[in-house]
Amino acid sequence: MKKISSTVACIFMLASAYAQSSIDTGSNNILLNEVVLTGSKTAVSKNYIPFNITVVGRQQIENSSESALLPVLADNVPGLFVTERGVTGFGVSTGAAGSISMRGLSGSPNTRVLMLINGVPQFMGIFGHPLPDAYVASDAEKVEVLHGSGSVLYGTNAMGGVINIITRNQPSDGYHVNARVVYGSFNTQKYMAHAGWRKKGFSIMGSVNHDRTDGHRPSSDFKITNGYLKMGYVFSSRFNISAETNIAKYLSTDPGPTNGSVGNSIDIVRGSTYLTLANTYSKSSGMVQLFYNYGNHKITDGFRSTDGNYGFSVSQSFRHIKNNTSTIGFDYKHYGGKAQNIFAMNGQGIVFGDHTITEYAPYLLTQQTISSKLTLSAGIRREQHNVFGSVLVPSGGVAYRAAAATTIKANVSKGFRSPTILDLYLFPPANPLLQPEKMMNYEASVSQVLAKGKLKTELTVFNVRGNNMIQTVFQNGGPKNVNTGSFNNTGMEWSVHYFYNTHFTAMLAYGYTNMKQPVVAAPKHLLNTALNFNKNKWMLHTALQWVNGLYTQVTPAAVQSNYLLLNARAGYRISKLADIFVKGENLTNRKYEINYAYPMPGATVLGGINFHLQGKAD
Repeated sequence: MKKISSTVACIFMLASAYAQSSIDTGSNNILLNEVVLTGSKTAVSKNYIPFNITVVGRQQIENSSESALLPVLADNVPGLFVTERGVTGFGVSTGAAGSISMRGLSGSPNTRVLMLINGVPQFMGIFGHPLPDAYVASDAEKVEVLHGSGSVLYGTNAMGGVINIITRNQPSDGYHVNARVVYGSFNTQKYMAHAGWRKKGFSIMGSVNHDRTDGHRPSSDFKITNGYLKMGYVFSSRFNISAETNIAKYLSTDPGPTNGSVGNSIDIVRGSTYLTLANTYSKSSGMVQLFYNYGNHKITDGFRSTDGNYGFSVSQSFRHIKNNTSTIGFDYKHYGGKAQNIFAMNGQGIVFGDHTITEYAPYLLTQQTISSKLTLSAGIRREQHNVFGSVLVPSGGVAYRAAAATTIKANVSKGFRSPTILDLYLFPPANPLLQPEKMMNYEASVSQVLAKGKLKTELTVFNVRGNNMIQTVFQNGGPKNVNTGSFNNTGMEWSVHYFYNTHFTAMLAYGYTNMKQPVVAAPKHLLNTALNFNKNKWMLHTALQWVNGLYTQVTPAAVQSNYLLLNARAGYRISKLADIFVKGENLTNRKYEINYAYPMPGATVLGGINFHLQGKAD
């Protein structure tokens, strides 16, 4: 803790020195007043929220030419790491990728970083984790990533962080149509069509994505089709309503580890539906959200599961007290499902479990601006679980604007993860007496805009300590899940964005995590850098990724993977309606692994064409 304290002190001294300098910030005011939703459930400047939040905008998503969303985040968010196993597709079950790590918190299944779509939880009913192949880039307007615990606002699974996908809207009356066709190495094909229309308060938007590949290894083929539809209506300046639905169907084959046999194939259907009614008054705003997500999963070894997760969320923010915003909310979710193997018992089948869980929680968050520079925040949540009872989740923080271009933040927050149905009831290690995992998150940060608004840098140091971690141990001759594990991770997250002019930008995102005990899929060092050049009809992008201290296996013997990747993209604008591009990944043909005994592809090349069309409503 002494190291963290000294680092925090250094940050505050540096910030004070920066604050004394004369900085012209008018040329890039957007950097100082970026509005986010995830840290408070109401639109507010990042400078007033004590949490460290990274925003990945639509332009960054569009420039990536990716169809899956998680790889875009892994390239732009300091300290966020996503496991991959091939040129496209994450898969599920044994050999799957898509595990998300933040601040050394990872896991398989991935249940310690919460995925949201417009604030709605996305985890599966039985296994408690998201399915990363279901999140596509074409539907996201931006993604807000909250580093550290977000449990006070979002409950279970938000220990390591929160990834909130904000879906796109048609911004004004008129229409737009976008389409993309991509082809490349290993017979990889990607097709996308996205369209939106708005007139007199009514809007509609939809997309279709289809990806497929033969894979870089035998029996590693993958194909997926995603569909998305969103409709909205603005009744007045005070009320609007929106409804969204999406569905994904994919087939994937596990090629198996190089030291073993070919794994199973999976057939998955995953869908979700949301309904949101929002209100906006002069001194109050809020929303009511209803949600339902579901899945049907088939594996060739006979495993079958169906699950659902439904519930509602109500929140309202009040600004009746001078310089104060207080949010009161209530969340309810009911999730579960059935798991079986139809080939077991000589073809008679066996049901492993058929269970449901109910969780609900009231919460309160308040932010008080003491002066033009100082804002204090505090929150509390009481989560009620029908199996283990209740858990109290407090949070507190401060944001201090030392100067127009300098913001200093600090916060302390508690996080927790409820045991999943898999932990509690399924298969031999199950233990219905499990309690929630718990942790405390301590962090401090300073953000600074320099060089007349052209450069923004943000540095965060953190210490996360957890206990009651669910681990599988051998008791009485067999495996059993028990609350026995603990961790104490320290580290830093650093980001730099440089906007030289409209033609040239640069980015650096670095994360360092020191873990006393090694964790699979949580690298010690993670560095992403990128240079972008865009002038006339040309666009060039180069990126480096350095990963060091990545454990792909910790038992029976520890195995590390260290690698440096070079990626590049070049595009040319043919006309206002179309542009072409070519992109290369792992251009140095580096041999490396992210999942143990699953070698990643060598140099790959993809090329494609984008189509754009927009106009005014009749």
